[in-house]
Amino acid sequence: MKRVILFLATNIAVMITLGIVTNVLCIFLGTSVAELVGPEYANLAILAFVYGIFGAFISLLLSKPIAKFSCGAKVIDGSEGEAERWLVATVEDLARRANLKAPEVAIYPGAANAFATGAFKNHALVAVSTDIMSQMTREELRAVLGHEISHVANGDMVTLTLVQGVLNAFVIFFSRVVASILTSSEKGSRRNSSGLYFLVVFAFEIVFGILASLIVFAFSRRREYAADAGSANLLGSPSSMIAALRRLGNLQPGALPKSLKAFGIAEGKKTSIWSTHPSLEDRIAALEGRAV
Repeated sequence: MKRVILFLATNIAVMITLGIVTNVLCIFLGTSVAELVGPEYANLAILAFVYGIFGAFISLLLSKPIAKFSCGAKVIDGSEGEAERWLVATVEDLARRANLKAPEVAIYPGAANAFATGAFKNHALVAVSTDIMSQMTREELRAVLGHEISHVANGDMVTLTLVQGVLNAFVIFFSRVVASILTSSEKGSRRNSSGLYFLVVFAFEIVFGILASLIVFAFSRRREYAADAGSANLLGSPSSMIAALRRLGNLQPGALPKSLKAFGIAEGKKTSIWSTHPSLEDRIAALEGRAV
């Protein structure tokens, strides 16, 4: 509930910020809001607000069924076999340590990876691939599960969606503001057809969308360090998480759908500004620093 309130408060703050930034821009340009963006300003602000709130909430509420469908994940209860029984029991134990209701547990076919998703801390989903189950020791896999449980406990799914929703509001608003400036005459009338206006909007949505993605990726990389540290805390030592990351260094992490990449255990061995995860070497170094 606290994060939902934060989400609503943040989006209200976005609307206030949009108004402040627009008025500052008007002062700098020696114009007015009406001349800058036209009478559609109010509708545009509402559109950005609605997109930021409801778009993010919808993606959150649908995150679990979409994850199951996109990965072919099958929810298990532990009755399927000894490995599945251990997996469910381990997730339940880690969730109890993190003061969470045990999430659903699922297995999906594919290369080594794992992820967590869900709109609410106590109604989450933790899924592991068949390959990561077969190629990691149980202590390493336990550390991976601790990492995913930490994502849930930290509310990272909600927080990252909140950040994306806020940035989407800015993208949709400012792409149209810039397009209005570039396609308007000194008197404020459109110099060209509306087709040019929408072409410029499309171009700037791409540009601003890329910039917004860089912010999301940077935030996601920070949350990975926190999830690694959370796993170390749940297990009482960083050694198992370090071992799991080193194991991943000898494997090719499985690709996840775009909506799940930020919550996988790994994206690749290297990193860049376009990565949702830090490099495995940097993550290991951070954990080794905790062990000192």
